[in-house]
Amino acid sequence: MAKTAVQQPREFRAEAKFQRTSPQKARLVLELIKGLRVEAAINAIHFSSKRMAPVIEKVLRSAIQNASYVSDEQGLDVDIDNLYVRTAIANEGPRMKRIRPAPMGRAFRYQRRLCHIIVTVAEKGAVAADTTGTTETAKAAKGAPAKKTAAKKAPAKKAAAKKAAPKKAAAAKA
Repeated sequence: MAKTAVQQPREFRAEAKFQRTSPQKARLVLELIKGLRVEAAINAIHFSSKRMAPVIEKVLRSAIQNASYVSDEQGLDVDIDNLYVRTAIANEGPRMKRIRPAPMGRAFRYQRRLCHIIVTVAEKGAVAADTTGTTETAKAAKGAPAKKTAAKKAPAKKAAAKKAAPKKAAAAKA
């Protein structure tokens, strides 16, 4: 059974580097939009009260524009309304070391964290198909045998610990 060439869904990404916030705070907003359709993601960000929400919205809109631009330039057939947020990550950037005055002429060091935000959008709906035109998910729904996986073995039962027999000799002396 020969398969035709599988068309991989194209990914379009945008980055915002050296943002003045910690990656943990940026991830709070990014977790809201992972896996959502682009329109729903923009609405979720727009009504978020986090300080990083406008920055992440800007990155998301940039990724959408990248998809539109690349599809026009390369002649791809990308439906902008069918895009979803595939990945949304915040990596740690360099840390800025700063010094704060402390009592009795001392100084305390602290670090200002920076992060790199990466948002990737892709088109939903790309499915692998074979030459007969039926998809693998349709075959599984019809009851065709799926890929065989190794059967899991039940964990071995431990033998019950034997209790030490009471010493009869000690009882006979008493």
